[in-house]
Amino acid sequence: MGRRNKKNPAGGLNKKTLSNSILGVFSHHPRKVFNYKQLAKQLLITDSHEKRLITEILHELKARDTLEEISTGKFRLKSTGGYVLGKVQIVTGGYGFVSSESVKQDIFVSQNNLNHALDGDTVKVNLYAHKKTKGLEGEVVEILERARETFVGVIELFDRYAFMTPDSRQMPFDLFIPLDKLNGAGNGQKVVARITDWPKQAKNPFGEVIEILGKQGENEAEMHAILLEFGLPYKFSETVEEEAARVPDIITPKDYAARRDFRSVVTFTVDPEDAKDFDDALSISRLPDGNWEIGVHIADVTHYVKPGTLLDQEAQLRATSVYLVDRVVPMLPEKLSNHVCSLRPDEEKLCFSAVFEMDDNARVLTEWFGRTVIKSNRRFSYGEAQKIIDTGKGDLKDEIRKLNELAILLRKRRFEQGSISFERDEVKIDVDSEGKPIRIYYRDHGASHELIEEFMLLANRCVATFVGKAKEKKDHKTFVYRVHDRPNEEKLRKFSHFVRKFGYKLTLSSGKKTADSINRLLTDVKGTSEQDIVENLALRAMAKAEYTTVNIGHYGLAFDFYTHFTSPIRRYPDMMVHRLLGEYLKGAASKNQQEYEKLCRHSTKMEILAMEAERASIKYKQVEFLQDKTGLRFDGIISGVTEWGIYVEIIENKCEGMVSIRGLKGDFYEYDEDNYCIRGRKSGKKYQIGDPVRIEVIRTNLIRKQVDFALIEEEE
Repeated sequence: MGRRNKKNPAGGLNKKTLSNSILGVFSHHPRKVFNYKQLAKQLLITDSHEKRLITEILHELKARDTLEEISTGKFRLKSTGGYVLGKVQIVTGGYGFVSSESVKQDIFVSQNNLNHALDGDTVKVNLYAHKKTKGLEGEVVEILERARETFVGVIELFDRYAFMTPDSRQMPFDLFIPLDKLNGAGNGQKVVARITDWPKQAKNPFGEVIEILGKQGENEAEMHAILLEFGLPYKFSETVEEEAARVPDIITPKDYAARRDFRSVVTFTVDPEDAKDFDDALSISRLPDGNWEIGVHIADVTHYVKPGTLLDQEAQLRATSVYLVDRVVPMLPEKLSNHVCSLRPDEEKLCFSAVFEMDDNARVLTEWFGRTVIKSNRRFSYGEAQKIIDTGKGDLKDEIRKLNELAILLRKRRFEQGSISFERDEVKIDVDSEGKPIRIYYRDHGASHELIEEFMLLANRCVATFVGKAKEKKDHKTFVYRVHDRPNEEKLRKFSHFVRKFGYKLTLSSGKKTADSINRLLTDVKGTSEQDIVENLALRAMAKAEYTTVNIGHYGLAFDFYTHFTSPIRRYPDMMVHRLLGEYLKGAASKNQQEYEKLCRHSTKMEILAMEAERASIKYKQVEFLQDKTGLRFDGIISGVTEWGIYVEIIENKCEGMVSIRGLKGDFYEYDEDNYCIRGRKSGKKYQIGDPVRIEVIRTNLIRKQVDFALIEEEE
């Protein structure tokens, strides 16, 4: 084969080569429209004969249903054929689905046609119609970008080689590790391994150990493994720690002079009992006219963390702190998160504040945003603040009870305007000094939580409105919003159908009426056996909140403008908001939207990963908690049904396990997706979400974070 002309990648007059080159252009731009001139430019073709050949090929590809002609002479890749680009999602069975912007439905890819593609990889797929379902099926023909090359798992040693079994269910292949690539890892150790090669004919990828986490089952090794499984760091580099150590912890005369002074105003923090980073405080004072001045004071993190520094780069990369069962993995090093920036009592601290003048009806009369200096008088836990609210006794009782009165009014008005009440009690796991779970329970969400929550919501909403509510388009400025789209109508209809089985009714006629109806439902199910299930399904029916520079409002809160301003110690979007607000208060022009949108997308992604890691650590500890309870029986509620079994949540300790559908005796049971149940083919007996059952713990698997149950009634 002759060498290809550098000025003509299409390679001369070879029609097949030119056709493949044209298809390559379309597959790399699956949603873009091209005419023959644009294709010629892409392929660096100048010869008139070759341009006519492009036109001929375009019409041939159209005749073969590979391209569609959008308008005369303008073509686009047809979604039901040809090549598309997308991301792979591997499911438990080993097969996958590819989602692509160029087609409306997911593309099924059998295990044999994945061709070494792994979960999350960006791939090029050859499409064809699925013979049975008439849906889309495809074959991966090229892996364009690996989502990851490192995996966490356990080493199994043999005489002449080793395998690493990955923890992730989305990684269906063990890594083959040559003995000289173990780097000191021993049998049964938890490690991080990297794929080094994957020969075309080899079933398993080749790899090498790059980090030893410790012995399987040890708490430190397992918690680090969970973090690394989701691509989250568990320590700071020495250079980042060194930069943090150099951050000055003194307030200069210049700092005082440039800020509004709140040091003499009654100020306090309310946080969980085990919290160490206090990033928000409230102040309250009575004004001469009888109104109230309420200050929402937020740690001024961006005063200390400057753009372009290693600290800022690290915070940007992490995007959020991660909260596992037994630890916090902070976004910022401890010197900043727990000391310099933390609003600790009896210490003067720099803040960025939202200050409101309010009347006794909690109406905001005036607002002010700017930098301040404060001195917190007292640090309260939620429990301590709750006791003061309940009894009227304790430190700062008058201030706390007044703020609670105002918060109740703010909350009432918010729900009247269509806000949805999704507050849920939080699962709390107590562990001993070695990380072993000793108690699992719900942590109450009481009035003290709601007090803090309402003032944080107020500050977030008012900051977003202040920047976002421009009268004219030319005055709009780039900003970071926290948005929440309207729920998917089909999901809401299914949810409405489900709750009808329990005697509840949802109104789906309009946004406000739907929100009111969901609130009534969530109130009505309080204290019932189906409460957890209904709340979970309601949440699943909702869209996911995310960060973006494009404001569409927040459906769940019923706010036209909303942002995250109140937690910059643990969230990078709040740092972005502080920087943007600070610049705009000084009259700066709008900032680069594309740059901030990219950071928003990254922050949303990292937030999701952090939540998944938190859930994984809870699941691990729940399985660990049940390890010594094999053979014990508990009352539970069916929390989910699938084609392979019934999921049951134990009422006493909130641990979840599965009853295999094959373990259900006396009938052949089938999954009924529309009715959220499993039904016996002969008897008609059904098990549906929300049903009370009694189970026995029969097996636990810490590696897979799985628990197997048996239904008692099926055995007796």
